[in-house]
Amino acid sequence: MDITDLITLERIVCDSEVASKKRVIEVLSELLATGQPDLMARPIFDSLIGRERLGSTGLGHGVALPHGRFPQSQHAIGAFVKLAKGVDFDAIDRQPVDLVFGLLVPDHYTDEHLRILAGLAEMFSDRSFCQRLRETDSNQALFERLRDWQPAKTPLP
Repeated sequence: MDITDLITLERIVCDSEVASKKRVIEVLSELLATGQPDLMARPIFDSLIGRERLGSTGLGHGVALPHGRFPQSQHAIGAFVKLAKGVDFDAIDRQPVDLVFGLLVPDHYTDEHLRILAGLAEMFSDRSFCQRLRETDSNQALFERLRDWQPAKTPLP
């Protein structure tokens, strides 16, 4: 998975001061609509919040991956928010979330949707990578860290 297929610098926010899960999803919705003339933030928000009602997308260890489907989208798009302070996201480990990657996929993406989520889950399960994201202090630096992440190499037997 090449993260730059999903995200641009314009869809990244560093040290956002939002204080609730709902507001994080609103910010993500606005970011996901950025640069997409056929997409509007409110329907994106409805998609993300609808998925969230089915069960929290908080993965644990301070990370959440809100995602949704959208018929008007022709390709998968992503947005990333690093929060200044963690918020309650109903995560599995009950820990506040401060790293949030939002994903919007077209309705026709089925297997591709799952592959993207699996790649993002692998990326954000890398605790040292997440720590480096938390130490980052600019949108540009966040973009570069996301862009440059590589999965851990499995040693050959």
